[in-house]
Amino acid sequence: MASEMMRTELLLPEMLLAGGALVVLLGGSFTPRHRQWILRGVAAAVCGTVIITAAVALSDPADTAFDGTYAVDTGTGVARILAATGCLLVLALAGDELARSARESDAYALLLFATAGAVLLAGATDLLALVVGFLLASIPLYALIGLAGTGAGAEAVLKTYLLGALFGILLLLGVTLLAGITGTTAYAELAARLPDAPRSVVTAAAVAVIGGLMFKAGGFPAHFWVPDAAQGGTATAATFLTTVPKIGALLAVHRLAEVLPGSSNWPTVVAALAVASMLLGNLAAYWQTDVRRLLGWSTVSQVGYLLVPVVATGRSDLAQPSLLVYLAGYTVTNVAAFAVTAALPRHRDRTSWRGVAATAPWLAAALVVALLGLVGTPPTAVFVGKLTAASAAWDGGYAWLAVVVFINSALSLFYYLRWLVPLWQPWAVAPPDRPGRWSTTVAVVAAALSLVVGVAAGLVWRAAGG
Repeated sequence: MASEMMRTELLLPEMLLAGGALVVLLGGSFTPRHRQWILRGVAAAVCGTVIITAAVALSDPADTAFDGTYAVDTGTGVARILAATGCLLVLALAGDELARSARESDAYALLLFATAGAVLLAGATDLLALVVGFLLASIPLYALIGLAGTGAGAEAVLKTYLLGALFGILLLLGVTLLAGITGTTAYAELAARLPDAPRSVVTAAAVAVIGGLMFKAGGFPAHFWVPDAAQGGTATAATFLTTVPKIGALLAVHRLAEVLPGSSNWPTVVAALAVASMLLGNLAAYWQTDVRRLLGWSTVSQVGYLLVPVVATGRSDLAQPSLLVYLAGYTVTNVAAFAVTAALPRHRDRTSWRGVAATAPWLAAALVVALLGLVGTPPTAVFVGKLTAASAAWDGGYAWLAVVVFINSALSLFYYLRWLVPLWQPWAVAPPDRPGRWSTTVAVVAAALSLVVGVAAGLVWRAAGG
């Protein structure tokens, strides 16, 4: 009976990620530095296996594991594929930056652990499982950011840690309130008991839990660490932390929204966070000269767009499919943008990108696709994501939020163009550096995937349950 309740076979992808992380961590102690690439291969093989097993499991009917505390459904399946794909691309990106470094194998293990945490966040249907996923997705990030070994990296770690602790406490406060007024932590029972609970307490608890999850998503008001970490951390850490954790956090908000009663006014809270993230991210990005910091603020604005379909949860059947499609497009497009910066690590100022189109045309093309993709230009994947997200908001009775999406998309075009224009200008002093091989490959592949997902949006939509 206990084994029937556990259903551990349903968690094969999660076990592969956690087990693979342990193998890489222990293997690093016995592998010479010049052969650490073997462990990167092991980590990549784990991610590839997770993608395959998760894709196969997508055709199975929705089920639960661990006595209903973890959902194995379309949302979890897509999250597994996207998180593993993002981690796989980041592992390839690390080939230029971390090869033969003192903490190479440690970084690969941390990436796998954090990916497992993001997937657990996405599938959690119990408040306690949600907390475990939050911690597993958060703690490895502190070490990943600190691998830079610089003053800026140390400052980013401290800011990330302090904000993580603060919003982690906020999350736990919300969990405590929900459990205290209902006597349960299971989502299924919460959905039945919360409508009869005190409205003010439910609203406060919802604000606390959603606010805590905004730290992992990198959205307002827990966003302050993101631009610092993107600028001060390694390219590997910056790419990962602005991509994979968002998958789990946003799906966690969506699952929580499904059980919260409408009387708690949670849609108003999420809509306010979406608008604030969009506006603040776009306005702050406009004044940035460091390209990594610019992309960091850009990811804050992207969280705002990604929250739009969450607002329509329970009011529109388009909510979950549009969120999953947007996450698919965002994952590959954001990785492409950061991979371009990793290929030319010394070119941190926008003006230093002069002449790159002449010396590295493939890299320039990938940057054009990535940045115009983040704007939401067809036929890129993010265009489909923004269109479906706005459609979900409109269908759910939030037409004004759809208008905000398009206005902010137009605003974002300006600061992306300020980076793109110098690509075709003559270099000021000397030709740009020769780009890294692995980083350039990842940038081109991820940009191509952004176009493929955009063109094959119908297939992605059906896989997302639309």
